[in-house]
Amino acid sequence: MLLQIPDVLTSEQVAYCRRLLEESNWIDGRVTAGPQSGQVKNNQQLPEDHPAGREMGDLILAALERNPLFMAAALPAKVFPPLFNRYAGGQSFGNHVDNAIRQVSGTPHRIRTDLSATLFFAGPEEYEGGELVVEDTYGAHSVKLPPGHLILYPSTSLHHVRPVTQGARICSFFWIQSMVRDDGERTLMFDLDMAIQRLSEEAPQHPSVVGLTAVYHNLLRRWADV
Repeated sequence: MLLQIPDVLTSEQVAYCRRLLEESNWIDGRVTAGPQSGQVKNNQQLPEDHPAGREMGDLILAALERNPLFMAAALPAKVFPPLFNRYAGGQSFGNHVDNAIRQVSGTPHRIRTDLSATLFFAGPEEYEGGELVVEDTYGAHSVKLPPGHLILYPSTSLHHVRPVTQGARICSFFWIQSMVRDDGERTLMFDLDMAIQRLSEEAPQHPSVVGLTAVYHNLLRRWADV
């Protein structure tokens, strides 16, 4: 499932993060790349232990917890502390798949990467190129979103970032370990959840609302790994 989630951050939150990012020193983005992806990765990144990065990461995590669409789609068990990257001057990231397991820097904790997320800070009009291209069974999908909007997609997907030929592409990126690891099962849960919500709005007293909600929770009970 490839899903756009609008307005994860407010315009005020985006502006605040942009100020922090503009005042920060960037390093070579290959510090978090694996052996394969390191060969095709060419960007800049905020150090994982950067105080501004941790502050912004906490802000993003708090916003995600309040976002019902994200919670319904991801069914998160763990979220990797958000990282931040920058592409400019022709930089790009070639085709790759994200590492299956990520170690949280400075801790003994690891997460399984079921879902990948990119949260945009620079508007599409601020840079040329830089599209995130995600491949799935239906083809290649090109993504370039407004500030504060997020794209969520399976970490099993091949994906790349096209060269940024003008301006700068600034984003946060992170991974989610879902309670439901299988993408097909997770998509069914999301579709069922959305259908229940629509029915609840259109016919709140309909007896099927309770029955379908029971089906949802029984499926979650069957498939969840917590």
